[in-house]
Amino acid sequence: MPFLGKDWRSPGWCWKKTDNGWTRIFRHELENNSIDLEVLCTDGSGDNLFVGDVCELVTTKRQKDFYNNSTKSQFVYRDKWIYVQKGSTKERHGYCTLGEALNQLDFSSAIQDLRRFNYVAKLFQLIAKDQLGSLSGAAQKNYFNILEKIVRKVIEDQYNPRLVKELLQDLSLTLKGLAIHAGRCVLVGNINVWLSRINDIIKWQQQLDNLQIPKHTSSGFSFNDLPLHTQSTIIYKLSDACDVINLGQATPTMQALSENRTLWKKLCYFHFSDKTRCHDLVLTTSDKVDWKLMYFTLKKHYPVREQYGDTLHFCKHCSVLFWKDCGHPCSAMDPSSCLTPISPQHFMQLFQY
Repeated sequence: MPFLGKDWRSPGWCWKKTDNGWTRIFRHELENNSIDLEVLCTDGSGDNLFVGDVCELVTTKRQKDFYNNSTKSQFVYRDKWIYVQKGSTKERHGYCTLGEALNQLDFSSAIQDLRRFNYVAKLFQLIAKDQLGSLSGAAQKNYFNILEKIVRKVIEDQYNPRLVKELLQDLSLTLKGLAIHAGRCVLVGNINVWLSRINDIIKWQQQLDNLQIPKHTSSGFSFNDLPLHTQSTIIYKLSDACDVINLGQATPTMQALSENRTLWKKLCYFHFSDKTRCHDLVLTTSDKVDWKLMYFTLKKHYPVREQYGDTLHFCKHCSVLFWKDCGHPCSAMDPSSCLTPISPQHFMQLFQY
């Protein structure tokens, strides 16, 4: 008996009843196909060139080639979540790959949200360092298309160019290493495509190096007009040491505030107090400690704590990865109790087999 329902286990094929019996047709073709199979699979004399599944495969391949050649955007999925599968069960066979997650979780739209921009950029940096070669050809193409949008947003909005510069630097080193040591067995596609991508990376790096942030000429209320204690309170909210240093270069007043010992002590406590060997050191009450020097010394040996406005979430009940505001069809009695925020590092671990 043919499978008729649109079940989540269906690999994308559906069955259509014809005069000659049941015929298997790809669901995407059935809903959106504008090409007539009979016209496509016949020559001018009306003779059928292909029959059965061969005709369907030819149509699918031509549609795929047309889509790949006519657009640089990723395929738009209806569902903005993905089931993370690490083994086969009675209901599901196979496993979810990093490339599938990259294609389906709509990172292209996520970078337009400032809450998610740093998260996506950091995730792409980790992929560039370790997992670029594991992506499929379609996922690699999608990766570079989204990366181009990231660079374009930085150039237009002047938002966090330092992070994207680090991303491009790591990606450039990875591509050079793969091209020299791994070769075409890892770099999927024509070598000219990869040479073009390397040239794009060089061009993006030059654009970011030449990026000029315009000076605001507003005559209204500015940061320098705030009371000194208010300025100090705002600086104490910063968790990135590079931001503190850059802010200190703006004015002499900011320079004095950025060198405050209490500020650097709080940064040490925030980033390293949870480290086993640093807890007692960070909590010391000695007045002779150079906390700024302490911060950069600890940073050489321990990773700093990362903060993001919004992250991907993992539902432990459904084993689904999704953006929280997009949601997913959860069957748990209390869905909020099953959610776990996923850091970029944890995201990479989910797809290591």
